[in-house]
Order: sequence, then C-alpha cells, then structure tokens
Amino acid sequence: MPHNPAPDFFDEGTPCAVLTTEPVGSGVLDYLAPEGGCWLGAFVDVPLGPRRVVGVVWGQAEGKFARNKLRQVIRVLDAAPLRAELRDFLTRVADYTLTPLPAMLRLATRVPGLGDGPATRKLLFRGPDLPPRMTDARERVLAALDSFGGAGLTPGELAQAAGVSGAVVRGLVKTGGLVEQDAPRDQPYAPLNPALPRSALSDDQAQAAQHLRDAVTQDKFGATLLKGVTGSGKTEVYLEAIAACLARGRQALVLLPEIALTSEFLTRVEGRFGARPAEWHSGVTVTERRRCWRMVAQGDAQLVVGARSALFLPFRDLGLVVVDEEHDTSYKQEEGALYNARDMAVLRASLNGAQAVLASATPSLESWANAASGKYARLDLTTRFGPNTLPDMRAIDLRAEELPANRWISPSLQSAVNARIQAGEQALLFLNRRGYAPLTLCRACGHQVGCSECDARMVEHRFLKRLVCHQCGASAPIPTACPACGAEDRMAPVGPGVERLEEEARALWPDARVLVLSSDLFGSARALKDHIAAIAAGGADIIIGTQIVAKGHNFPLLTLVGVIDADLGLSGSDLRAAERVFQLVRQVAGRAGRAEKAGLALVQTSQPDHPVIRAILSGDEEAFWRTEADARFALGMPPYGRLAGIIISSTNMEDAFALGQRLAMQAAPLARIGAQVFGPAPAPIARIRGRHRVRLLVKAPKGAPLQAALRAWVAPHKLTRDLRLSIDIDPQSFL
Repeated sequence: MPHNPAPDFFDEGTPCAVLTTEPVGSGVLDYLAPEGGCWLGAFVDVPLGPRRVVGVVWGQAEGKFARNKLRQVIRVLDAAPLRAELRDFLTRVADYTLTPLPAMLRLATRVPGLGDGPATRKLLFRGPDLPPRMTDARERVLAALDSFGGAGLTPGELAQAAGVSGAVVRGLVKTGGLVEQDAPRDQPYAPLNPALPRSALSDDQAQAAQHLRDAVTQDKFGATLLKGVTGSGKTEVYLEAIAACLARGRQALVLLPEIALTSEFLTRVEGRFGARPAEWHSGVTVTERRRCWRMVAQGDAQLVVGARSALFLPFRDLGLVVVDEEHDTSYKQEEGALYNARDMAVLRASLNGAQAVLASATPSLESWANAASGKYARLDLTTRFGPNTLPDMRAIDLRAEELPANRWISPSLQSAVNARIQAGEQALLFLNRRGYAPLTLCRACGHQVGCSECDARMVEHRFLKRLVCHQCGASAPIPTACPACGAEDRMAPVGPGVERLEEEARALWPDARVLVLSSDLFGSARALKDHIAAIAAGGADIIIGTQIVAKGHNFPLLTLVGVIDADLGLSGSDLRAAERVFQLVRQVAGRAGRAEKAGLALVQTSQPDHPVIRAILSGDEEAFWRTEADARFALGMPPYGRLAGIIISSTNMEDAFALGQRLAMQAAPLARIGAQVFGPAPAPIARIRGRHRVRLLVKAPKGAPLQAALRAWVAPHKLTRDLRLSIDIDPQSFL
C-alpha cells in the first residue's frame, strides 16, 4: 500500500500520534486532537494513566484502537513546534544507536517550564551600594553574581551558586546590596554583528577561512576536517565560517569538550561579533537553559556554544556545526542514550543542509580516514600563528635517571623547572591520574582497599580526606587499620596521583606557587574557570594537572611541560590506547610556548623506543596515523570495520552469564551478515554499584547492516526484572 504522509494539521477530534518521553512501548500513542486542533510537531500535554505528560505530535494515528477508545490531547503548549529535520534527526539517532525513541525525545526536551508562556519574573542584580555589614556569605553571593557577567539571577539560583541559604540573599535585598527587577521570562539574545573587523590572519588561516566561507554560502551539506597544530589559530578560522553563516541569517553551533573552555571562548566571540552567544551546558542556570531553548527555536539565538547535548536543541535554521577538539573522548555519551556527538554532529548538519567543521590538532583516526578517503574535505594549518614556534620535544629516559623510591619528578625535569621559575615563567607537570594515590595497600597482609559496591580499587583523595571510587562515586574515610587483618598504621598509598605530585613539588620548590588543576577539586565549573583565568594571568609558577589542562587552554607564561608518565595508558588491550596516548601527550605538550617565548616539552618514559613514544617525539603525525590506520585495516577494526559492545548486568552473576551464553550460542542473525561474537566474559570492571557486568563484543564488516542484525539477535531474549542489557554502537570504552 502507498504510504500516506501525515497531515500538517489535525482538526479537533481527529486521531493523531503523539510521541511522549515515557518508556511505554514505542512511546508513540494515539490521541484525539484537542479543541482548536493541533499541528505536526506541536508540543502537547496528554493524559497517560492518571498523569499528564508532555509529548510531541508525531504523525498519523496508528489506528490500533477504535476512536471511541482514544483520550483527547489536553492542550497545545506555548512552544515552537519541533521541526521536521529535528524529528528526523531524533529518529535517525535512535535507529543508529538502538536507543528507544522516547529517550531521544527526552534529550530534545530537557528544559524546565516547556509550556509556560511569556511572563515576567523577579531577578536580582547588584545594588548601587555595598551593605553596611559584610560577611563571608554575603561576599560569596556578590562574587557569584559577578561571575555570571552581570546577568540577573533568580533568588534560588543565586543562593545555589553562592552556596548560601535563601536568608542570606533576602538579607542583601533588604540592605540594598541586591535589587529586584521585573524582567521578561525569556529575552532574545543581543544580536551578533558578523561585519565587525576580524583579527589579522596568516596566509594559511586566510586560505582555510575562505574555503569555509565559500562552503557555508552554498547552503548545503559538507564536512571539513580542520587540522592545525596547537596554537595555529583554528578558532580564528572557524569564527570566519561562523561570520559567513550569520551573515546569511542562519544559526551556528559550536561544541566544546569542556565547560572550563567556554569562558575564554565566549570572550573571543564577544570580541569578534560584539555580543555574547547563547550557552548550553551544565554550568548555566536553569533559567538560562530555558531561555536558550526557546530563543533557539524562535531564531532569536544566532550562535550557541555548548556541550554535546546542544546537538538536540530545536534550531530554526542551523547552517553550521563546529566540533572543537573533535578527537576528545568526552563527546561520547556513556550513559543512557549512547551516542558520539562528533558523528551525530555530521548527521545533524546533513539533515539541515549545513556545514560541519571538525577541528583538532590531533584528529581522531575516524575523521582522519574520512578525510583521506575524500568523504570530508581537509584543511591544514601547519605553523603556529605569529612568531610562535612549536615546542621542542625531548624524552627523559627514566632508566638512566637516579630517581629515589616514591619520587616521580626526575632530576632532569627538576633542573628544567628550576630554570623556568628563575626566569619568571611557568611550568606544567602533567599526570593523568586524579587524587593522591590510585591504590591503598596493607603492608602487613597485602590487602588492597576496594569499593564495597564495585570491582574497583578505592582512590585516595587526601585533600578530601576520603577514599573515592571513580566508578560509582562511593566514598569512605581513609583507614588507619587494615579492613582485612586489622593491623594498625600499616596502610600505605601506592603510586602517584596529582595530589601526591603536588606534595612532591611543594617539597622540591617550597617558595613556588603551586596550583593543581583537576576536575574533582572544584565545586563548580565557574570555580574551575576562575583558577584557569588566574593561571593565565600568572597566578602560579607550577601547574599540576590531569587531562583537563590539555584541552585548548592558553597560558602565555607557560614555557615548559613535563609529562610525568608517558607510558601510562600504553599497556592493556584497548583498541585506541596508542591513539589516545599520542593525542593526549601531543595536546598537553602544545600548551608550552604559545606566546613570545619558546617552549619545551619533556616526556618522562621508561620506553623511549616504543613506537608511540617515537612518534610523539618525532612530530611526524601523518606517519603515525598511516601506521595506525594500516594496523586497524589489517584487523578489520574501526574505522575499517564495525564494533558493538553488549553489556549485561544483574545483581546475580550467574544470571548475567547465562544470558550472555544464550546470546553467544544463538547468534545466527549476526552470522548472516558476516559478524563475529566474542564472549561472554566478565567486564574489566566486573561489578559497579552492586551489579555484576558481563560483556560481549560484536565485530562486523564495514558495510554490514549491523543494527538490524542486532535487533533480530536480542529480540527473542526477554529480560527478567533484574537483568539489564545495553548495546553500545561504536564503543569508545571497553570497561
């Protein structure tokens, strides 16, 4: 039978299909259109059992029930309808990732007060005078308000941001330190002016910018890999693409991998276009999230800067998507809907007739291969902007260093740091391990302190005076006696974390200003941003950091980077271990020498002849990618083959293994497409939050219809209440 397209409008009483965010069957249920009718894509309130839930008019009624059995839509919400391209995007992502469609709709509707119409609300701003009596709590309130750039906050938001009670905020209002103003609930963002003068560009930058401008003006889909060495000015290049997009009246989206990067980037945007863009990430207030969502849908937000979930915003006319640091693993959503924002950004651009720009100094092998095959265009920036040069890269062979036990800063690295401090410059010591020590061991019986809920060792966080599980977040006091044998004062931390490295640095340089940058040491994203700004202004002599310091920060005084343990991550069976070590070390080394003074990167290693270490030091990145690509191609691994990870979990280990074994034995749908099944086997972290985990891995040829085969494979296996099964298409983690 020919397919009948859904009408654009459903008259009152006409059956229509509504997709809700509730996990009920397919999520699409039939209802009768409300009084006044409703239109395709409209947000609606519908009855579901005894509750009212939000849904979207999705199409023609399925007709499974008689009309007199259908309930009526309660009302149409005051929100711009979900456009066809976004509905298509949600459907395509759901199909690709094997995620239920209601879960995808939740990603597109995570906004408070979705149906509330325009209204006013009370916002708090700084008053003309300081209160007569200042307290620490009041100072925190005023500082929190200032950190939001002068934007007004609701009393609840301000109290939460400052970590104080509502009484403190009310007291500041009474004394005049804060003033209340009525403001519209959602205001359009200040217009951005793409015609303002831009920064001077190098020849390489100008050519790349012109290529992107030309692509944007075609108003059709295309994808470009913008590969530039650290400090080459990739941001200035894609800002020109944004200018071209805004000049055509279309909207642009920039995805960043880390909230701490947004502050510096927003300042650059404001300098280029004369106003700040919209923000979408966990660091903005609930009020701002609602405003951003509604203004994006109305076309009153020209540019959005956000985290991966910004891909699901209801853009009115999206013309450009930029994925900065596209190689970053944080673009992979590892819980709930499992998707890679880098890949989904390209899909979203294709459905909107938009350009996708993937920017990185060390691109993912997937993007490198897509550019090599001609699927993506490729632009290269091979030199740093201005007089700056790339840092000199050298290895420190730890086998030749006289390094005492429980010390991790070699004499050679210590000497280099001394020289930087004497010159008034900054040094960065990089170790990708949070906390004080990754393991706490009893020297009497050998017991290793583990998490009671997970198959993972507890990490000592001395600043917090706690042991913390990095899998489930559980914490416990640091024990003075062994939990196994009861021996007193025999517990010892084993191995270094950044907190322990700080302890060593303070002992070596007692007069130096030492600052640790690690995401778990800051109570809020804004506190982390403040510390990064302080470092950039010269507020530290020695910075000790985890991978957060590798993500695009610009520290003008930083001239030395010391990688404490370059071998960390090279061992193990992770498919992308070599790629990630290469990317991480090259990225963090690129923090050095980004201003007038030359930079030096010293890489401590016990394996200086390891192919990855040699590639890092040589700087021949293309040779590394070719070698890595050849190895993956020979094995039929991504990006030249396909993988899917299956994780089964249960409170009963035998039940999880039994389901895994049944799946492995009944894999005919996968065999028909030439796929192989490996496992079941205990996951490397075999228990998290009290649930035992079993993994299977499916490997398939590049063009195989993997999703359809996976659906047919798992469909006959019904899950009991305690069993859970998740499928991860294109897994990035194998834990």
